[in-house]
Amino acid sequence: MKDIQWGILGCGGIANTFAASLQALETGNLLAGASRSPGRAQAFADKHGMERVYTDYESLVSDPDIDAVYIATTHNFHYENAKLCLNHGKHILCEKPFTVNARQMRELIDLAQEKGLFMMEAFWTRFLPAIGKMKKLLDEGAIGKVTTVYADFSVNPECDNTHRLKNKALAGGALLDLGVYPINMAAIVFGAHPDNIDSSVIMGETGVDFSHFLRFEYSEGRRAILSSSAIESGPSQATIQGSHGYIQTPPFFHGTTEFTLYPKGGTPRTFDFPCPHEQKFKYEIDHCMKAIAAGKKESDIMPLSETLAVMEIMDSLRAEWGLVYPFEE
Repeated sequence: MKDIQWGILGCGGIANTFAASLQALETGNLLAGASRSPGRAQAFADKHGMERVYTDYESLVSDPDIDAVYIATTHNFHYENAKLCLNHGKHILCEKPFTVNARQMRELIDLAQEKGLFMMEAFWTRFLPAIGKMKKLLDEGAIGKVTTVYADFSVNPECDNTHRLKNKALAGGALLDLGVYPINMAAIVFGAHPDNIDSSVIMGETGVDFSHFLRFEYSEGRRAILSSSAIESGPSQATIQGSHGYIQTPPFFHGTTEFTLYPKGGTPRTFDFPCPHEQKFKYEIDHCMKAIAAGKKESDIMPLSETLAVMEIMDSLRAEWGLVYPFEE
């Protein structure tokens, strides 16, 4: 497999994790980065040994040596950044949430198919070895019939209302930034199409959701109880219950390297898959590069249909809460 030459749009904190994760792999090369913030791309290049630096996104996507682009900008820019990449013939790995709403996602899916390019949401949780092993055990019936998923992602960061997490102009709110993880955990276990959704929300003074509680109902009495908050601390764990046992992750389930299986009447077993925290994206990047090399247009682990289904769920929740971003009006 030839080395995929990567470019990065946005050289902030999450881009550093991407660069370190890529460097941990035997294939792939970080060729270029672009930032509109003066000096940021150069500082990023100095840190990661990146060869080329751009101060505008158009120049980066016009670079003929770049095969794929990792989009690491804030949520509100993902749609326009992805369109720019696709229209310049670049494969895409885009940070979650891929877009702000389902309409944007459908348009990008159509464009990627028209251009014949690979496109994937960078939902790294789905590619972690611990999550893969957990899913395999569930499919094999390790805890019997799976009935309930509990998943929480609650943090109380030291940030003011201008921070992207609470800033309406930047598509802020707990749902798109944090809630997308519990929703995806439910999708991993049950699929992304619940039969019914109930919700409770606390709206913040900035006009976005600061905290929410969700109940998803599926056929055969299955359910997911999900919560996220940007104003309170929580366990940030996931528990999956079944007729013959349960599985539980440590705190911050979305990046877990381990979980424990508690079989009914049996001895608990912990499955551990160590990975340095700064290299946590390497599994999704490796999957992405192999898919591109194989000529695939989407991932079989994180297909575009799943991204769209989760986005439709979040659209329905925001509609219920009356949360419309300024650029959607």
